[in-house]
Amino acid sequence: MVAAPQVRMLAAVGTDTGPAVAEREVIFASGSLRLAGTLTLPAGGDAAPRPAALLLVGSGPVDRNENWGLVRVDATRQLAHALAAARIASLRYDKRGVGESDGGDWRAAGFFDAVDDAAAALAFLAGLPEVDAERVAAIGHSEGALTAIALAGRGEPLAAVVLLAGSAVPGTEVGRYQARRLVSTLPRPVRTLVRRIDVDARVDASHRKMLATTGDVDRVGLRRVNARWQREFLAYDPAADLQRCRIPVLAVTGGKDLQIDPGQLDAIRATAAGPVTISRPPDLTHTLRRQPRRPTLLAYRGELRRPVDPDLVAEVVAWTEDALG
Repeated sequence: MVAAPQVRMLAAVGTDTGPAVAEREVIFASGSLRLAGTLTLPAGGDAAPRPAALLLVGSGPVDRNENWGLVRVDATRQLAHALAAARIASLRYDKRGVGESDGGDWRAAGFFDAVDDAAAALAFLAGLPEVDAERVAAIGHSEGALTAIALAGRGEPLAAVVLLAGSAVPGTEVGRYQARRLVSTLPRPVRTLVRRIDVDARVDASHRKMLATTGDVDRVGLRRVNARWQREFLAYDPAADLQRCRIPVLAVTGGKDLQIDPGQLDAIRATAAGPVTISRPPDLTHTLRRQPRRPTLLAYRGELRRPVDPDLVAEVVAWTEDALG
C-alpha cells in the first residue's frame, strides 16, 4: 500500500530549458521502506490532471538526479525540467539506500527490488490529483531502461515507455559486449597484448564467479559488491517482458555507446509486441552526450561537463508528448 504523500513545497526554479517549474519534495512507501523523491510540475497554469513520466536512473548509488559524487550524469533532472516545459509532470526518486531514501546499504538491494520500488513510485505518481493516471510513461536510462521494460512486462499501468540505452538480451551478453568494446578503446600496444587473451572466456569466468555468490552483499577480491543485484541482472532476460509490452516504445541508443550495443535497437523492435520507434544518434555515448572523437571511458569526464544532448532531450520530450496525447 502506498503511503499518503508527505510533501514539502519548493519555490519555482529556473531550468536549463528556460521556463520555471514547480518542484515538491515527496515521500512514498515501497513495502516497509520510505523513498524520497521530487515531483516536478509546470509552474502556474491550470490544475487539471496532466500527463506524467516516471524517471528511472541507471545502476549504482546514483541519486534521483542520476548523480553520485563527481559522476554527474544529471539526466533525470534535466529531462524533468524539459518535460515540465511541455506541460508534462514527472517523478524522480532516490533508490533504496541512496540519498534521502530508506534501505541501509545500497549494495544489498537486488534488481527486482528496484522494479518493485519503481512500481510503488508509479502507483504514487498515478494517484496524485495533478496527474492523469491513464497518461503516464516510464523513461529509463541504462538500468532504468531495464526497469521500465520489467514494469511493462508485469502489466503495470503505463501508456508508453522510453528506453535510453536499453537492451533485449540477458546481462551476461551485455557484459561480453562491454568487455569487447572496452578492449577496442585501449591504446594500440595494449590492444595487441589483449588480443592474445580470450576476452569472452574471461568474462564468462567472472560471471560464473558472481553467480556462485549467495549473499546480498559479497566480497569479490578486495571489494564488497552488490552480489544479488549482479546475479539478478546477469540472469534477467528482458526479451520475455518485451514480448508482453504492447504499449508504444521509443528506444534510443547512441552509435558510440560503449556499454550497450546499438544493435540492440533492432532486437528491441523485433521483440516488443507493440509499436517501437528507434533512434541511433551516431555520436551519442552512454553518458547521453555526443562525442565527436573516438569514445573511451576516460572521455566520460569531459562529456559530463556538458548538459545532456539537447537534441536527445527534445526527441524524448516530443515523442512522449505525442505518445501521451
